[in-house]
Amino acid sequence: MRPDTPADHTAEAERLLRTAEQYPEDREPLLLQAAAHLELSGDRARASGLYDSLLADDPDNSHLIKALQAANLWEYGHEAEARTLIDGIRTAAPDDAAPWEIVAETLEAHDELEAAHSTFTEAVTRLIAPDEETSYSTQSLLTGRHRVRRLLALPHDDWDTLADRLHAAAVPLDELHDPKRLWALGSSDPAELRAEIDRLRSELGTYRAALSRPFPVAVLHWPAPELTELLGTYPSLASEYPTHDAHLTAIESALRDLAATGTGNLGIVTGTVPSYEAFAASEATSPADASLLPQYATTLAARGKATPWPPTKGALCWCGSRAAYGGCHGVARP
Repeated sequence: MRPDTPADHTAEAERLLRTAEQYPEDREPLLLQAAAHLELSGDRARASGLYDSLLADDPDNSHLIKALQAANLWEYGHEAEARTLIDGIRTAAPDDAAPWEIVAETLEAHDELEAAHSTFTEAVTRLIAPDEETSYSTQSLLTGRHRVRRLLALPHDDWDTLADRLHAAAVPLDELHDPKRLWALGSSDPAELRAEIDRLRSELGTYRAALSRPFPVAVLHWPAPELTELLGTYPSLASEYPTHDAHLTAIESALRDLAATGTGNLGIVTGTVPSYEAFAASEATSPADASLLPQYATTLAARGKATPWPPTKGALCWCGSRAAYGGCHGVARP
């Protein structure tokens, strides 16, 4: 059951903080969840302290944490500090969609629509190649940009067309983002109210779908040295991984097939033999049991270890070749 009251959120934050002490290897994602619950409980000062604590430890996702800190600070009166963090993130131009989205939505929430539009546009221009597949994480940038452009009464452009094409809900984006929708809430016309309820249900369905899968559908990747060690120790798994090249090809093929069926929020998690053995021990199962492999992948994704797929524009390939994705596994198949 999801927490509902401030006290529930505080209790959940305390539970997560205790868990972070027990599992220091997962400290960063656990503290980020704890900070989110503290914000929802109204204890924004304490949440700010957690973000500062994470930033002091040279975190893996420093831009994301700074963006969350900026949004939190602005909400409880520290606008100048929040703006400084936002400017720093935009200057750094991270390759991850999440910091861009948080920063842009923070600006939008405080009626800085021109700045929000500029931020969304910087993000999609940097992270999305029009001739490549659009990742789940970057689709929300297109949706946010579309929403802000409707508020600014700007005409559709190519990015808006792409946002419309990727939008899966029954109600079109132009209706969902229509600034005049608010007027319908004060209408006494039953038809207008019914239409607005249908739109809100459509939005709610989209949000529920995202909440039901907060981490990616992840495919497990073994780097060559790890796969060699894995098969040397558990030779029965060779049927799953005939060769390393075949393993890499199977990963890309599986992800493309999932994308073709409409599955969003895809990712890749990288396994190590010690981590896999520890997971098997926690499940009281032999590491030689192939049915454990997808569970291991899901657990790594739930711990925030997944890399979104497909990679963003210009990013290196996920396989570790150090080549650009577009010239490696991202080459279009015939």
